[in-house]
Amino acid sequence: MGVTLTDEQRDFVAAIRDFCAREVGTREQRDRLTDNGRHAHSAEVYAKLADLGWLGAALPEEFGGAGGGMVDACLFLEESARGMAPIGGFGTTLIVAGAYERFGTREQKESMLGGIARGAVEAIAMSEPGAGSDVGAITCRATRRDGGFVIDGQKTWCSNAHIADHVLLVARTDTQGSKHQGMTMLEVPTGADGLEIRGIPTMGGEETSDLFFTECFVPQDNVLGAVDQGWMQLMAGLNVERLILGAIMLGVGRRAFDDALGYVKEREQFGRPVGSFQALSHRLADLATDLECTRLLIYDVAAKVDSDPARMLPREASMAKLKATEVAKRMALEGMQMMGGYGYATEYDMQGHVRQALVSTIYGGTSEIQREIIAKTYGL
Repeated sequence: MGVTLTDEQRDFVAAIRDFCAREVGTREQRDRLTDNGRHAHSAEVYAKLADLGWLGAALPEEFGGAGGGMVDACLFLEESARGMAPIGGFGTTLIVAGAYERFGTREQKESMLGGIARGAVEAIAMSEPGAGSDVGAITCRATRRDGGFVIDGQKTWCSNAHIADHVLLVARTDTQGSKHQGMTMLEVPTGADGLEIRGIPTMGGEETSDLFFTECFVPQDNVLGAVDQGWMQLMAGLNVERLILGAIMLGVGRRAFDDALGYVKEREQFGRPVGSFQALSHRLADLATDLECTRLLIYDVAAKVDSDPARMLPREASMAKLKATEVAKRMALEGMQMMGGYGYATEYDMQGHVRQALVSTIYGGTSEIQREIIAKTYGL
């Protein structure tokens, strides 16, 4: 199917573009808001988006949202990424929101979803030093005690934990069954006693952290969903998680294309714009085609999710995440090559697009894992 937007959705896209052009449209504005690119998230910009009601675009109206669906969420994610709005905390926040929509009690939804609509940032912790792609290998323990759970262990690569209000932790609560049994989701306030958040230096700046739990207690009411059913709850959220990451990278890829196109039209060598040389013009034609294919795939899967939110789409969701992240990575690297030394210079944004796109093929399930999932749906 094609991407057919309502008048309201088209107006939404136009409003996001106008906001980004006005608030973060220059390098000077973005540098001021992010400490020269050190931070991926600006609380100032995030608060303005919350006031506009856009952070709750895909949240239920009864919990402070606008009642939209995944198509609306993808529109916001794509356009805000294309506009380079520094709201790096929103992706994980939306993933957490999806888990609470599916499994939260009414009280949990009112607290968590309402907080997100008002501007709270949330994080989710799954990976461990010995458990990355193989989430079933987690060993971080949550032991029943005093009407709740005591958590001990380590999590790693927890994006946005350092700016989040809570971490949605996936911990081992039972070791008797298979490795995919005995996991539980627990809401842990980032200020909880026994939790240490330690940043991991990366080429992307301050984005992710190690989490160390030592006798960290949370009450029974902090369980999300059912005890020992965390694996199935994780699987139920993969459609949304992969679409979220795919939509962000679609926006990054489109911005990298815009920047490369603008450069090759203006930069002259041998007496003519470098974009007029076939070596570059044909590459850009191929990349534009790939971006449009990616856009159609993302919104087709989003529309399917909206039509039946309970339906599992392992093949389609993995295809969307795989295609969007790989295309964004290729677009950013090609853009850097086309710009030559200027693409490598920190004065220009292309090097930032490269850093943002490279890691996207790793987090949220690597490209290799996505290919494995897709292959299995064909009986391979």
